[in-house]
Amino acid sequence: MTKGRGRKAPRFDPAAPPNPGAPRPRTASDARRIAEMVASCPGVAALTAGPFGTVATYLPGESVPGVRLHDEVVEIHVAVRYGRPIPEIVAGVHEAVGPLSGDRRVDVMVDDVTETEEARKVGSS
Repeated sequence: MTKGRGRKAPRFDPAAPPNPGAPRPRTASDARRIAEMVASCPGVAALTAGPFGTVATYLPGESVPGVRLHDEVVEIHVAVRYGRPIPEIVAGVHEAVGPLSGDRRVDVMVDDVTETEEARKVGSS
């Protein structure tokens, strides 16, 4: 893990207004796009279905685990990779999902931290 190498994570400002110009996500395809953006964020290992396995966008015949669309909030649950600061990963998810969230707040919950082969090597040095 590197420290103090110039790059700082963007700061999430909960008081900042949401993106009012974007349409509100409503369907499984919107949830799927959000899930794809989250999965591509650095440090995100996977989307999770939450502690009780119920976090998903449900529609007839399909579901998108890890993303729940509420009236005022987009709820996202993730497992992150060990070795990168969690606030930095969460800020990256906020930045990626912000344009897709419309005027909804984005809440990111980290449900797990996974260990990778690279992390084991760093930890054993």
